[in-house]
Amino acid sequence: MPVETAEKPDEVGRSEQRLPGDRAEATSAPPQPPPARKRRLLIGGIVVVVLIVAGIFGFHQIRLALNTASTDDAYVNGHVTFVAPRVAGQISQILVDDNYRVRKGDLLAQIDKEPFQIAVAQKKAAVDTANTDLQAAIASTRGIEAEARSRRWKLQGAKEDLENQVALLHDRVAALEKAKATLTLAQADFGRAKQLHGTPAESNQEFDRYQEAFSTASAQVTQALAAVRQIRASLGLPPDPPDGGDLSQVPANLDQTFSSVLQAQADLIESAAQLGVVHSYDQSPKQMLDEFEKEGDIDRIFAKLAEDAPAVKQAEAKLEVAKQELAEAELNLRYCDIISEIDGVVTRRNVNRGNYVQIGQSLMAVRSLREIWVDANFKETELGDLRIGLPVDLYVDMYGGRRVFKGRISGFTEGTGSTLALLPAENATGNFIKVVQRLPVRIDLENYDPDKNPLFIGTSVVPYVYIKEPPTGPDAGKFLQTEMAQPQTGGSAGNPAGVSK
Repeated sequence: MPVETAEKPDEVGRSEQRLPGDRAEATSAPPQPPPARKRRLLIGGIVVVVLIVAGIFGFHQIRLALNTASTDDAYVNGHVTFVAPRVAGQISQILVDDNYRVRKGDLLAQIDKEPFQIAVAQKKAAVDTANTDLQAAIASTRGIEAEARSRRWKLQGAKEDLENQVALLHDRVAALEKAKATLTLAQADFGRAKQLHGTPAESNQEFDRYQEAFSTASAQVTQALAAVRQIRASLGLPPDPPDGGDLSQVPANLDQTFSSVLQAQADLIESAAQLGVVHSYDQSPKQMLDEFEKEGDIDRIFAKLAEDAPAVKQAEAKLEVAKQELAEAELNLRYCDIISEIDGVVTRRNVNRGNYVQIGQSLMAVRSLREIWVDANFKETELGDLRIGLPVDLYVDMYGGRRVFKGRISGFTEGTGSTLALLPAENATGNFIKVVQRLPVRIDLENYDPDKNPLFIGTSVVPYVYIKEPPTGPDAGKFLQTEMAQPQTGGSAGNPAGVSK
C-alpha cells in the first residue's frame, strides 16, 4: 500500500513550476536499484575474480609441484681468495678498503721495498764475482790444458825415444855379430899365415897384413861390445845378460819401467787429473796414449776436457747458485707488490699502513663476483629425479619474485652434510634415529651478469629443478662428472698473492 508523504511548501512550489517536458522525462526514467543489490553484485564480482586468480595460481603451483623439485635450504656460494704476503716486511701502502671492487692484477697493498732492493744489489754483485771467478778458472784450465798437451807429446816422445834406443841396441848387437864374424875370419887367416911364416909361400909383408887384420877385427869386436853395453846401460839393463843370454833381448815391459817414460807418464797423469781425467798407474804408456787416440781429434779432446774440468765446473756451479739467489731476491722484490689474483670485491681487510706482516698472514679477502654458484641441500628422497644438466629456476629472496635466475645442475657432493661435519654423528651406539639427510647439490648460473643483478654470497635461494625436461651440457644425465684431464705440463702457475678457497 503506497504511503503518502507530505511535501514541503518550497518543494510544492518547485513542482508546480515544472514544464511538461520535464515531467515526461521524469516519468520515462527506469527505476534505480536499491543499495543492497549493488553491494551483492560487487561482492559477486570480487568473488569471481578471486576464484579466477586462485585457479590460475593454483594451476601454476600444481604444475610446479608435478614437474619440479624444490627446497628452501639453498644459498649462494662462491670462491674467496685470502690475500697473504709472500715475504715478511712492513706495510708501506694500503690502496683498497672493504667493498672496493678490484680486477685481477690490481695492486692491493705494498711492503717496504728498500731492504729487498739492497738484497738484489748484493746478489748482483755476487753474480759478477762468480762470473769473474769462472773466467779465471777457464783461463787457469786453458793453461793446464796446454801443459797437458805438452806432457802428452812428451810421453809419446819418451816412448818413441825408448823404442829408438831398443832399435839402436839391436843395430849395435848386429854390428857386434858382424865384427865377431870378421874377427873369426881374420883369426883364421892369421893362423894360416902364422903356419906359413918363414916359408917361401908366405912373405913377411903378407904375415904382417894378416896380423894387422886380426888385431883390427879384435878391436872392432871390443868396440862393438862396448857400444852394446853402453846402449844396455842407457836402457837400465845390465851390461851382460844373465846366464850369457842374447844381448839384444829386452824385457817386454821395458816401457813401464824406463825412467824417462815413467816421468813423462807421471807428469801427464798430474795434468790430466786437473782436467778431470783420472788415469791409473797400472796403465802402460801405450794404453794411455791409445785412450786419447781412440777418441779422435786430440785438439777436440783437450778442448772438451778443458770445458769439463772440475775447476771450471765448480766455478760454473757457483755462478749458477749466484744467479738463482739473484732471481730469488728479484722475486722477493716483486712480492712486495701484493696484487689481486681474481676479479672481485675486497672484504675483511685487517691490515693498516705501518703493520709488520709475516709470510702467509691473512691481510684481506677478495670474493669473486663471477665464480659463484648455488648450493642447494636437497633431501635424499628427492635425489632420485635429479641429474647433472637439468635446468633450474632460481628465486633469490633479496629480489623476491621480480628476478628469476637461470641455472643447471653441475654436480653432487660426495657425502651428506652430517658426514662432512666437524663432528660426524656416531650411529653405531645403538641409539640410532633415522633422520632424512640432505645432500648438497651444486647449481651453476647461466648468463649471469653481476653488473646488472649481483648475487651476494650467503643469501637465500629457492631453486626449482625441472625434472621432466631433458638435461643438457657436459655430463648430462649423470650423477658423477667425468674425470678431470691432467695438464700436459707439470705444476700450476701458483697463487702469488693468496690461497683460493
